[in-house]
Amino acid sequence: MKESKEKLHPTVYVVFISLLLDLLAFTMILPLLPSLLDHYRDNDGIGLYSWLSSQIYQYQKIVGAPEKFNSVLFGGFLGSMFSFLQFIASPMLGGLSDVFGRRIIMLCCLVGIAFSYVLWALSSNFLLFVLARIIGGVSKGNVSVSMAIITDTSSANTRVTGMALVGIAFSLGFIVGPMIGAMFAVWAKQRTGSWYVVPALFALFLSVADIIFFWMFFKESLPKNKRANLSETLENTRYLIDPRDLFKFTAVTNIQEADLKELRKLGLIYFVYLFIYSGLEFTLTFLTHHVFNYTSIQQGWMFFAIGVTMALIQGTYVRKISPDKIKSTGILGLWIIIPSFVCVGLANGPLMLYLGLFLYAVSTAMVVPSITTLASRYGGEQQKGTVMGIFRSLGALARALGPCVASIAFWSAGSRITYLTGSVFLFWPVLTLINSKS
Repeated sequence: MKESKEKLHPTVYVVFISLLLDLLAFTMILPLLPSLLDHYRDNDGIGLYSWLSSQIYQYQKIVGAPEKFNSVLFGGFLGSMFSFLQFIASPMLGGLSDVFGRRIIMLCCLVGIAFSYVLWALSSNFLLFVLARIIGGVSKGNVSVSMAIITDTSSANTRVTGMALVGIAFSLGFIVGPMIGAMFAVWAKQRTGSWYVVPALFALFLSVADIIFFWMFFKESLPKNKRANLSETLENTRYLIDPRDLFKFTAVTNIQEADLKELRKLGLIYFVYLFIYSGLEFTLTFLTHHVFNYTSIQQGWMFFAIGVTMALIQGTYVRKISPDKIKSTGILGLWIIIPSFVCVGLANGPLMLYLGLFLYAVSTAMVVPSITTLASRYGGEQQKGTVMGIFRSLGALARALGPCVASIAFWSAGSRITYLTGSVFLFWPVLTLINSKS
């Protein structure tokens, strides 16, 4: 009974607030991306957008893809590029935080994110917008460092609650951020042609507030006597960016063979799940924009509903899960995502669409914290940041490939075939987790 009353370390709440500020800024762009790409299609002074469109014209005629779906393709590649940069940066930043401490690496990430919003506000052409996304992707290692901080300051009994708080931060970000972005965009679009400047400046404001808050309230969570050696970390750099080594968790040393085998299996499950999941996640705004003719405000409300559902599930259920129930919770969440894809794929109206999105939100709330918590049990004290960084990087690699593949499928074969095919492949992660020993 004493263990069940163990309290979270105060640092976990600092990380929660920092992540919330970051995610509010990050999610503002979600309902705006289709409109942003339409804007650059018509107002790109440099001509990068039109040049890219001309490069795919012949293939577009072959598959019969409508020209309006070009933004789906470009959006998919932008999302994939952003996540690919996270894939490169996350394990490296996680490893460097094991050496230099969490505070300095986190502050570097937050400053880079803020600078990306400066470029977004100044992006009068598509090239500058792409550059803003590149810098934002490189700087987005703050999530993996945050997870390492939670691991530093949590016991086996409180870790699932800490990871659930990360999920709640994501949920609240999805609730409020897209609505803020959509409302600012509507307000600004009525007053100026550069309507994207106002949401970009507000994202910058939130990002600067995050830097100040973290600098004032965060106390280093990794003591110097527990930090890794710099030369060993640099030597392992190639293990952190080579996909073959990432899937093998080569950079994680001094671990029993049985544990390493389970860690690899968890990593593969997480990768396959997020690869398919991120395809729906990223193409969703384009589906509602092009097929259901949703405005930015309607998309904002859609993300609001998804976020509320996730927050309720994580706040009332997931954060109270006992350590021995984590795996079963992940399995249940993986089962739920399958009918979610079916419903969205078959949707002809809002009722079926929102049923699918409800199941999608419930699954997200359960799967990500559960699998992340299972992974956090592996690795020594000096390599928690490396484990979390690699795990986060596998997720980023999945998110780099998923939107690209899904956008190409959406563009060439349509949304129905894309989502129904995804539902079939989602059986593999759940069946594999059932047979794992984690």
